[in-house]
Amino acid sequence: MTKTPEQPSPAFYFASAAFFFKNKQPKTSRKAGSRNKRVEMAKNDVPLGSVDDFLKRCQQSGDAAYGALRSVLERLEDPKTRTQARIFLTDLQNRFPSKEACDQCFRTYHFQIEDIFFDQYEGYQGRKKLTMMVIPSIFVPEDWSFTFFEGLNRHSDSIFKDKTVAELGCGNGWISIAIAEKWLPSKVYGLDINPRAVKMSWINLYLNALDEKGQPIYDAEKKTLLDRVEFHESDLLSYCRANDIQLERIVGCIPQILNPNPDAMSKMITENASEEFLHSLSNYCALQGFLEDQFGLGLIARAVEEGIDVIKPMGIMIFNMGGRPGQAVCKRLFERRGFHVNKLWQTKILQAADTDISALVEIEKNSPHRFEFFMGLSGDQPICARTAWAYGNAGGRISHALSVYSCQLRQPNQVKTIFEFLNNGFHEISSSLDLSFEDDAVADEKIPFLAYLSSVLKGSSFGTYEPPAGSKHFRNLIAGFMKTYHRIPLKADNVVVFPSRAVAIENALRLFSPRLAIVDEHLTRHLPRNWLTSLAIEGAGTDNNPSEDSLTVIEAPRQSDLMIELIRKLKPQVVVTGIAEYEAVTSSAFVHLLDVTREIGSRLFLDISDQFELSSLPGSNGVLKYIGGTTLPSHAAIICGLVKNKVYSDLEVAFVISEEEAIFKALSKTVELLEGNTAPISQCYYGCLFHELLAFQLADRHPPAQRETASTKSAEMIGFASSAISVLNNAELSISEAGNSSLIHMDVDQSFLRVPSPVKAAIFESFARQNIAESEIDVTTSIKQFIKSTYGYPVDSSTEFIYADSSLALFNKLVVCCIQEGGTLCFPAGSNGNYVSAAKFLKANIVTIPTKSADGFKLTDKVLSGELGTVNKPWVYISGPTINPTGLIYNSKEIESLLSICAKVGARVVIDTSFSGLEFDFEGWGGWNLVDSLSKLNSCNPSFCVSLLGGLSLKMLSGALKFGFLVLNQSVLVETFYSFPGLSKPHNTVKYAIKKLLSLREQKPGDLWDAIAEHIKNLKSRSKRLKETLEKCGWDVLEPCGGVSMVAKPSSYLNKSVKFKKSPNDGGSTQKEMMSEVKLDDSNIREVIHKATGLCINSGSWTGIPGYCRFTIALKESEFERALDCIVKFKDTIKN
Repeated sequence: MTKTPEQPSPAFYFASAAFFFKNKQPKTSRKAGSRNKRVEMAKNDVPLGSVDDFLKRCQQSGDAAYGALRSVLERLEDPKTRTQARIFLTDLQNRFPSKEACDQCFRTYHFQIEDIFFDQYEGYQGRKKLTMMVIPSIFVPEDWSFTFFEGLNRHSDSIFKDKTVAELGCGNGWISIAIAEKWLPSKVYGLDINPRAVKMSWINLYLNALDEKGQPIYDAEKKTLLDRVEFHESDLLSYCRANDIQLERIVGCIPQILNPNPDAMSKMITENASEEFLHSLSNYCALQGFLEDQFGLGLIARAVEEGIDVIKPMGIMIFNMGGRPGQAVCKRLFERRGFHVNKLWQTKILQAADTDISALVEIEKNSPHRFEFFMGLSGDQPICARTAWAYGNAGGRISHALSVYSCQLRQPNQVKTIFEFLNNGFHEISSSLDLSFEDDAVADEKIPFLAYLSSVLKGSSFGTYEPPAGSKHFRNLIAGFMKTYHRIPLKADNVVVFPSRAVAIENALRLFSPRLAIVDEHLTRHLPRNWLTSLAIEGAGTDNNPSEDSLTVIEAPRQSDLMIELIRKLKPQVVVTGIAEYEAVTSSAFVHLLDVTREIGSRLFLDISDQFELSSLPGSNGVLKYIGGTTLPSHAAIICGLVKNKVYSDLEVAFVISEEEAIFKALSKTVELLEGNTAPISQCYYGCLFHELLAFQLADRHPPAQRETASTKSAEMIGFASSAISVLNNAELSISEAGNSSLIHMDVDQSFLRVPSPVKAAIFESFARQNIAESEIDVTTSIKQFIKSTYGYPVDSSTEFIYADSSLALFNKLVVCCIQEGGTLCFPAGSNGNYVSAAKFLKANIVTIPTKSADGFKLTDKVLSGELGTVNKPWVYISGPTINPTGLIYNSKEIESLLSICAKVGARVVIDTSFSGLEFDFEGWGGWNLVDSLSKLNSCNPSFCVSLLGGLSLKMLSGALKFGFLVLNQSVLVETFYSFPGLSKPHNTVKYAIKKLLSLREQKPGDLWDAIAEHIKNLKSRSKRLKETLEKCGWDVLEPCGGVSMVAKPSSYLNKSVKFKKSPNDGGSTQKEMMSEVKLDDSNIREVIHKATGLCINSGSWTGIPGYCRFTIALKESEFERALDCIVKFKDTIKN
């Protein structure tokens, strides 16, 4: 016998039993195997002897009886001796003709043969009884199994007909045999972990497949029970899973009470184990690692989840459930795993006298749950386990409900995908899964999304670059929905995605900067307060090139005739409005708005959020009906906020539709500057909904819509603001080429690294949970702890915490606060180019503070002191501890010196930690303690304050989660900040995941810390490899100390002439014209490298350090290798 491992886990024997028995026999040679077979056949030829001799052998002990019965089974398995062995069993049964004699046989000879009758209704034509043998070490048929069979009988006769069935915990096999006899399934697999039960089941199969004379009994299809039934040792469904057997029906009557002696359950299961232990397997189970363990239902929970893996999509599971935990608990076990549940049958049975319920008493002691027992069979008032235990020990009889549940997956393929993900290393979060829904419409949204999310998390790292305009796939789905359901022939390049409707409206207004805009009163809530209080209306409509310093918004009613009257009178340059519900059915109101805005020369942004339906039967929509037949005029665009989902309230994504290419490009760049990009996970969710509505439809079934061209005659329209044009033309934003997915993006502040398992688990759990408590999404306590332990930032009761989808969005709100105060934004040379461009776009006063190569382009106290003396109301931006883009670090002494200078002049300081947390040698540089630094500063200037800006996407190694935070500690600044409310806030799912991850981050060591450490190691290695490659190719490299970016100067290439092909839209139409020769410098190095190699980087124009380009290294492994090849390729291009 194999030695039992020392102190195995409670579920050890379950997980290893099937493997043990499958592999326990030593290998033999073919010759030896043949010899063994001949010996076995010769042994089977030996007569069984008389019944008296057999009984005498059985009388010795239960083990002796089992050995004798095994010898009978060996003869039953051999066709040559099968008839003789079956006749022997007939003679054996005839020795005990009465019930009393059978009982005496069990006590004396340790086995029993008895008949089970099931001719339960008049007219039943099948076999009236089954003959069954039992031994002490297996489950003896009693109320549990009889009730179970009664429940099976409640189904129609077709339930098992021609189906593949598995019975879990088959015991002596009577139910498996009864199913085969009564319903003629294709195959029944009787499975039990008790090896003696399996042997006895085979004996019982032969007992009933052959008649008393040993001849086969054929059914109506000319098959015997031997054709329909098999029995196998199996830990639940391990046999079927190992042999890739797909099932149509799974039935089970398995233990539902934890063994009061957990150590006993860790024993290895063999047929030579003690009778008491083997029999206990029919009464008790071990902890299974499931939520339902606390109710004793862990084994059933595991059976159900294993069943999901092997059951066919339309399959049905039927389980016997003791009602001790309560009916609601029993039912929920199935419902939260995505099943429709039907209670087939319920009765009361007496609690088995040989089952110890003390484990349930212990559960009640440690939890608020109360089990349900009854006093006798007639009791109707439930009593708890503790009372039942006391009553039973005093001689009373206790009972409990026994129910038979039939359950079927509501969306089988999707649920299978979800559990495949959970079983692939994420079992610990399965307790959070809840697929129970009162509303089928909610289930129809949530289950497909969770399946889609499972596939994404399983096979992707969110490591694919997506343009700031939104995921190409998501925009194609929006365009496809419009084409299919509303006959509007849109393309992805007509759609720009925004985090929310409010953000889309504010960004559009900032892009055009009209002096006067009229905005629907329902859409002004999130606009800046100063826009709504300004009175600079005089002459607003007469000048299409206004001063860009003021923007006035007039609120207007949604009713179209009133809106049109205001437009005619006030002549705004931009109109943003929705359409009243009663006017939305037809296109009349929309046409009137188009006409009047075209006449006046106003740009129109029409909001259809309230009328847009994500449905396979969308209601009539006059706006979409109109643009289905007429092109959208160049002066008009459609805004739509997606908020009408049934599952995740307030999870929003918005999109803008424009058929004007210039508008599409400008909005795409605007969202990149002001927001970064829209959270991928939000696009995933709504993309899944669009996909579900498109997947079943035949593509291109309808001819392309024939549309009229909208009138182009109009008054002069306002163009983009001059500040916006300047920035959009000159800012080095990410390069996006239509249809070109081969570009390598070292020019974006995103991480494309593999997402660690703890992050995937947190993301999935945040969407899988239902009824999340407010405390579970309150991230403030966690953020406080994070900034205290990481930066030593001081926090008190007046400190304000503000959250958004990204740190960039929060930074831009700080910029408008600076503008509102009349301040000057001070950037060190060598700052994030996108931040500088965003500040310019917002029309901030900007001063660049010089930095020196000798200092690693870090800001120094000496230089800062000299510059701030001449600046009015300075706001100093510091990226740290890790500086973006150089990757160098400000140590504690350096930041203290800089803050000291700022305190003296009363500067507002914004410390941006968004790119920190991935320092290559944390112990070496020592970290910050801002509490100590700030406590040493005594500024008499009340304007001095230090705000902390941060993001967690990089720190948590997640490109999927977008989360930014801002910590303010000055009340005046807090009040100013809140006057600009248009932030896209993180959804509750994001906050749940972030809180979970911050908690894991505090656990050192732990899986998340291990993953972060591994990524830091990888980034450090990459930075060294990139440095080596660049230096070999003639670049001067500033070696980074952390983060995901570094800078280098192409010293060997500057001022050299190079020829490269320009794209057609650069001005050439022939092959010869597409060739261009340029002298390399900061203004063109990026474009040349991009055109020559497909590698996208940022030049010195972006970094603010003349000559130094920026490279980001948080790419997928294959992309990083390609990037290194491109650098070498560019060297060869220059050389040639």
